[in-house]
Amino acid sequence: MNLSPELEARLETLARTLVDQEKARIIVPPKQASSGFWFGGGNMIEATDGTLFVVGRYRNHGDSRTGVAAGERGLELAVFQSKDRGVSFEKILSFSKSDLDLPDRKVLSIEGSAMRWIEDGVELVVSTEKDGIGYPEGFEDHLKPGTGVWTIERMAAPDFPKLKRAALETIVEADVPEYLHVKDPFLYERDGQTILLFCTHPFSWSSSNTAFVEVPNSDEEDDGESLAMLDFFPRGTTWDVAITRGTCVLDVPKLGVFSNVDASLVFYDGGESLRNLDEHASAVKRPRGYSCEELGGAAYIIEGDLTTIDRLSRNFPFFISPHGTGCSRYVDVLETKDGMYATWQQSQPDGSQPLVMNFVSHSEIESILA
Repeated sequence: MNLSPELEARLETLARTLVDQEKARIIVPPKQASSGFWFGGGNMIEATDGTLFVVGRYRNHGDSRTGVAAGERGLELAVFQSKDRGVSFEKILSFSKSDLDLPDRKVLSIEGSAMRWIEDGVELVVSTEKDGIGYPEGFEDHLKPGTGVWTIERMAAPDFPKLKRAALETIVEADVPEYLHVKDPFLYERDGQTILLFCTHPFSWSSSNTAFVEVPNSDEEDDGESLAMLDFFPRGTTWDVAITRGTCVLDVPKLGVFSNVDASLVFYDGGESLRNLDEHASAVKRPRGYSCEELGGAAYIIEGDLTTIDRLSRNFPFFISPHGTGCSRYVDVLETKDGMYATWQQSQPDGSQPLVMNFVSHSEIESILA
């Protein structure tokens, strides 16, 4: 089901208002103000007392083509808290690569993460690149020296400090060549059901795609038969032809023209290639998006059904940083009683990508949807 052009235009306005590049404010800087350094790839949640928590990973410069084992690359997973509604953030929890090792699986790099409140405390989901897994039979030669395979793990504890000692459980991994690497998890909760969405890459790292799987509720027994939907969001045909990586699903408030329309925004990262493309000297100059320097787009779904997904940013990206490479990625949006907090990684003039934030009040959102 496609929405009318008027409703699509309202969704675009809402998305662009949330991810406002000019109003973005840095809340977590990277370790160094230089290209290849960033913090992000996570999400924000709110406690009952109004404290905000944000999770992400620090990444230092590194190149997977030469082997991440040779450098720091994704070196730390961290949780920050804000007791002043996002004015300032302080680190309260940190995991090194070795903290996330599994038996016979050494972590080479930390990637995307997500967290949520559960009945017994807090759950943290994280993806890491690991040694000790290997490629499927017949594809062994395609595994570059010093690199590994990505899988997704979860941990849970009564509170954040106890997560440091929580057991890690692998919840998503793949052994088929076309979906071999799974990473960058995020969560969509609706009507008592939790859906885990994540990125997939083929053995050749020639594209970036989005998949999802339903997560059993706490009172349900996991029968091990939940199958992942690996191809519900096809890559685009223009600016996002090589990369379509979902990062957040946001239910649109049922206000104004959406009072009787059940729609949700889907934020995603895109790019024309996995590597930076050479441009024609006289061609129109524009950011094209590539691995680690993606641009941002938006789509929507109806009635919470991810298989109804339809793009809003069909021909051009919606979100481009005015600085550096133009990179704008890993959007997350948290709705609170005050309004919505949008966070994302934004390229800076020095080439780094800090985590930035923008707050939009409920009154402004109501005005957009009126």
